[in-house]
Amino acid sequence: MVIQVLINVVVMALLATFLYTMQKKYVKFTKRVFAALGMGVVFGAILQMIYGSDSQVVGESIRWFNLIGGGYVNLLQMIVMPLIMVSITSAIINLKSGDSVGKMGGMIISILVGTTAVAALFGVLASLGFGLSAEGLASGAAEAARTAKLQDMAASRQHITSTIISVIPRNPFYAITGQGSNATLSVVLFSAFIGVSALGLRKKRPDSFELFRAMINSAHDVVMRMVTMVLRLTPFGVLALMTKVVAGSNVEDILNLIKFVGASYVALIAVFIMHMILVAMAGLNPMTFVKKTLPVLTFAFSSRSSAGTIPLNVETQRRKLGISEGVANLSASLGATIGQNGCAGIYPAMLAIMIAATPGSGIEINLSFVVSLVVVTAVSSFGVAGVGGGATFAALIVLSSLGLPVGLVGLLISIEPLIDMGRTAVNVSGAMTTGVVTGKLLGQMDTEVYNSDVDLTVEEA
Repeated sequence: MVIQVLINVVVMALLATFLYTMQKKYVKFTKRVFAALGMGVVFGAILQMIYGSDSQVVGESIRWFNLIGGGYVNLLQMIVMPLIMVSITSAIINLKSGDSVGKMGGMIISILVGTTAVAALFGVLASLGFGLSAEGLASGAAEAARTAKLQDMAASRQHITSTIISVIPRNPFYAITGQGSNATLSVVLFSAFIGVSALGLRKKRPDSFELFRAMINSAHDVVMRMVTMVLRLTPFGVLALMTKVVAGSNVEDILNLIKFVGASYVALIAVFIMHMILVAMAGLNPMTFVKKTLPVLTFAFSSRSSAGTIPLNVETQRRKLGISEGVANLSASLGATIGQNGCAGIYPAMLAIMIAATPGSGIEINLSFVVSLVVVTAVSSFGVAGVGGGATFAALIVLSSLGLPVGLVGLLISIEPLIDMGRTAVNVSGAMTTGVVTGKLLGQMDTEVYNSDVDLTVEEA
């Protein structure tokens, strides 16, 4: 086994070397990301065919591959909190007044929650259209253990009001460490308070304000340089992550639940089309949006982390879509925890319909039930963790709020990673769409940059 694992690791190293050669030849960032995606899929499929997903060789190989994939994701998560804090504070203190912050934040949250409500409706239609129900789903040892754990979590969950209150950090420094599912929102709120407080000193104590602004802007420059250094590693991270996903997927489990997988991706595609329509309604070319955001969506797809995608999301909005720094940072940060269209919209709604459609459930799927489901889903979308598994928490909140059993979530454990990839990409697409629409409506967008043929160069990414 050792020799086989060593061969696999050497192949991964050669593929990474090829990506580095492309970088040294100044191949465009987008092309390098897609090359990494393709190589990861092919290499993972080869490992799957030769050894099988459950083999020790694949498991041990994935552990070594994770030095690249998991290491890259951790680097991104390392810079998320510093990026959010200095970027939002810097954006606010460089505004003319604090009034713009409230208007900007209100519009972003409204679009995120509104699109999540529509996404939930698409989830309902997909479940009904495919005739999904919970009847006949197999429950093995892993599924049973997961179901028991989820039932305990549902029993101990906080009320929605407590969840909203928890966003206000009692200890902001604890939130900055990334602890808790609402840490990102807490840091956003704390950073906004710092920025607005600093604006209040602009006229009363201009010397203090200018000193503070210079310090924050300097810190911002350092953090953005750090972001640039990490983002250069994106193709390598995508290569390792996609290899891991494909090699470790159980084809038999996927085939058994192929109907649910198909319905999920139909709903996800419908939501992505909705995003394109919103971009078009803002007077922008949706195909330009697709072209420039594909590298970000590709990484979101492979990493399954909305929070981890924040740095790449922000940089793409700023450099490629022409969005102002304030809008880009708020939409990316809030979009990772509020109104996740895929995880907090589609998924809980689909599970609720599946439970209701099961013979003997005693639930009638009528207009009143659907409206209640959509409203609860939209409201419950606040504070969903922007990492892999966030959809599980969203489903727990929605199902328990409607008085529905949560055990179905555990029965889908085998295909969770496959669906979560698409959900995460749609989450990030929703955040970027929100940034584009908000920037356009508030006049905080450079349309020349949006329409120009720019790509993140090696130096910039």
